[in-house]
Amino acid sequence: MNIVWLSLQIVLPVLFWSAYHYHKDRHLPEPPANLALCFLLGCAAAGISRLFYEGLGALNLRYDALELGLTDLPGLFAYAMLAIGPIEELAKLLPFLLVVLRLRAFDEPLDGIIYASFIALGYSSIENAYYLQYLTNVEAIARGFAGPLVHIMFASIWGYSIGRAHLQGRSLWQAALISLAIASSLHGIYDFLVLAEPLAALPLSALLMLMIWIWRMLLIRGIHSRSAHEDKCGICEVIAGLEGKAGNIPTHAAANGQEVGGRRRR
Repeated sequence: MNIVWLSLQIVLPVLFWSAYHYHKDRHLPEPPANLALCFLLGCAAAGISRLFYEGLGALNLRYDALELGLTDLPGLFAYAMLAIGPIEELAKLLPFLLVVLRLRAFDEPLDGIIYASFIALGYSSIENAYYLQYLTNVEAIARGFAGPLVHIMFASIWGYSIGRAHLQGRSLWQAALISLAIASSLHGIYDFLVLAEPLAALPLSALLMLMIWIWRMLLIRGIHSRSAHEDKCGICEVIAGLEGKAGNIPTHAAANGQEVGGRRRR
């Protein structure tokens, strides 16, 4: 395959979404090495996902989703909700739980979203590379930019929830199960829509992505706002402390005044 087309379809989307999320995390950016690690974990997660699908095949429970979309819509819905969504979200979630939460730089709620997004970016890159053989160049470029966005939106749900529970010392498993169920369900609904009626369902699938995007954008904005407020309060406390210490130290002139006053009273 032409290296230029390969770059447009895979490399440029990765660079674009990486730059976007690094900019969103500009107030307290994560170490680039950690982000690269998460990207590689996402690539590995794609392999984990494939193993899960092969496990379904061994149990005679794996189906062709495209064929189901043409012949059995109820079957496609069940497969999307019970297999596609849970398998792909769980595959991305596992390295987040096992590796990312152990990173020392994981110290604020936004980190859960950022790290989960880079895992999703790595996952979608492998997925896009697999689908290149079935797509035209225009379709591949469109998928190259849209595919990562879809995975990033769903991963942000459990990334934020688990990250927040981790920082607050709450149960990780409870947060993981609830957020995984939500992300998997939304993922299943999205895949059902785009596989059942790709063109007719486009407004609905786009609306679903827009709603998650708005939630995510408002969430990130709120985190930034709270961080800025906490930083401002911290600076004010430092200044107040310095002023308090300065007020307890008598000036040279005041000390001389006390001595002079003392002599006069004698």
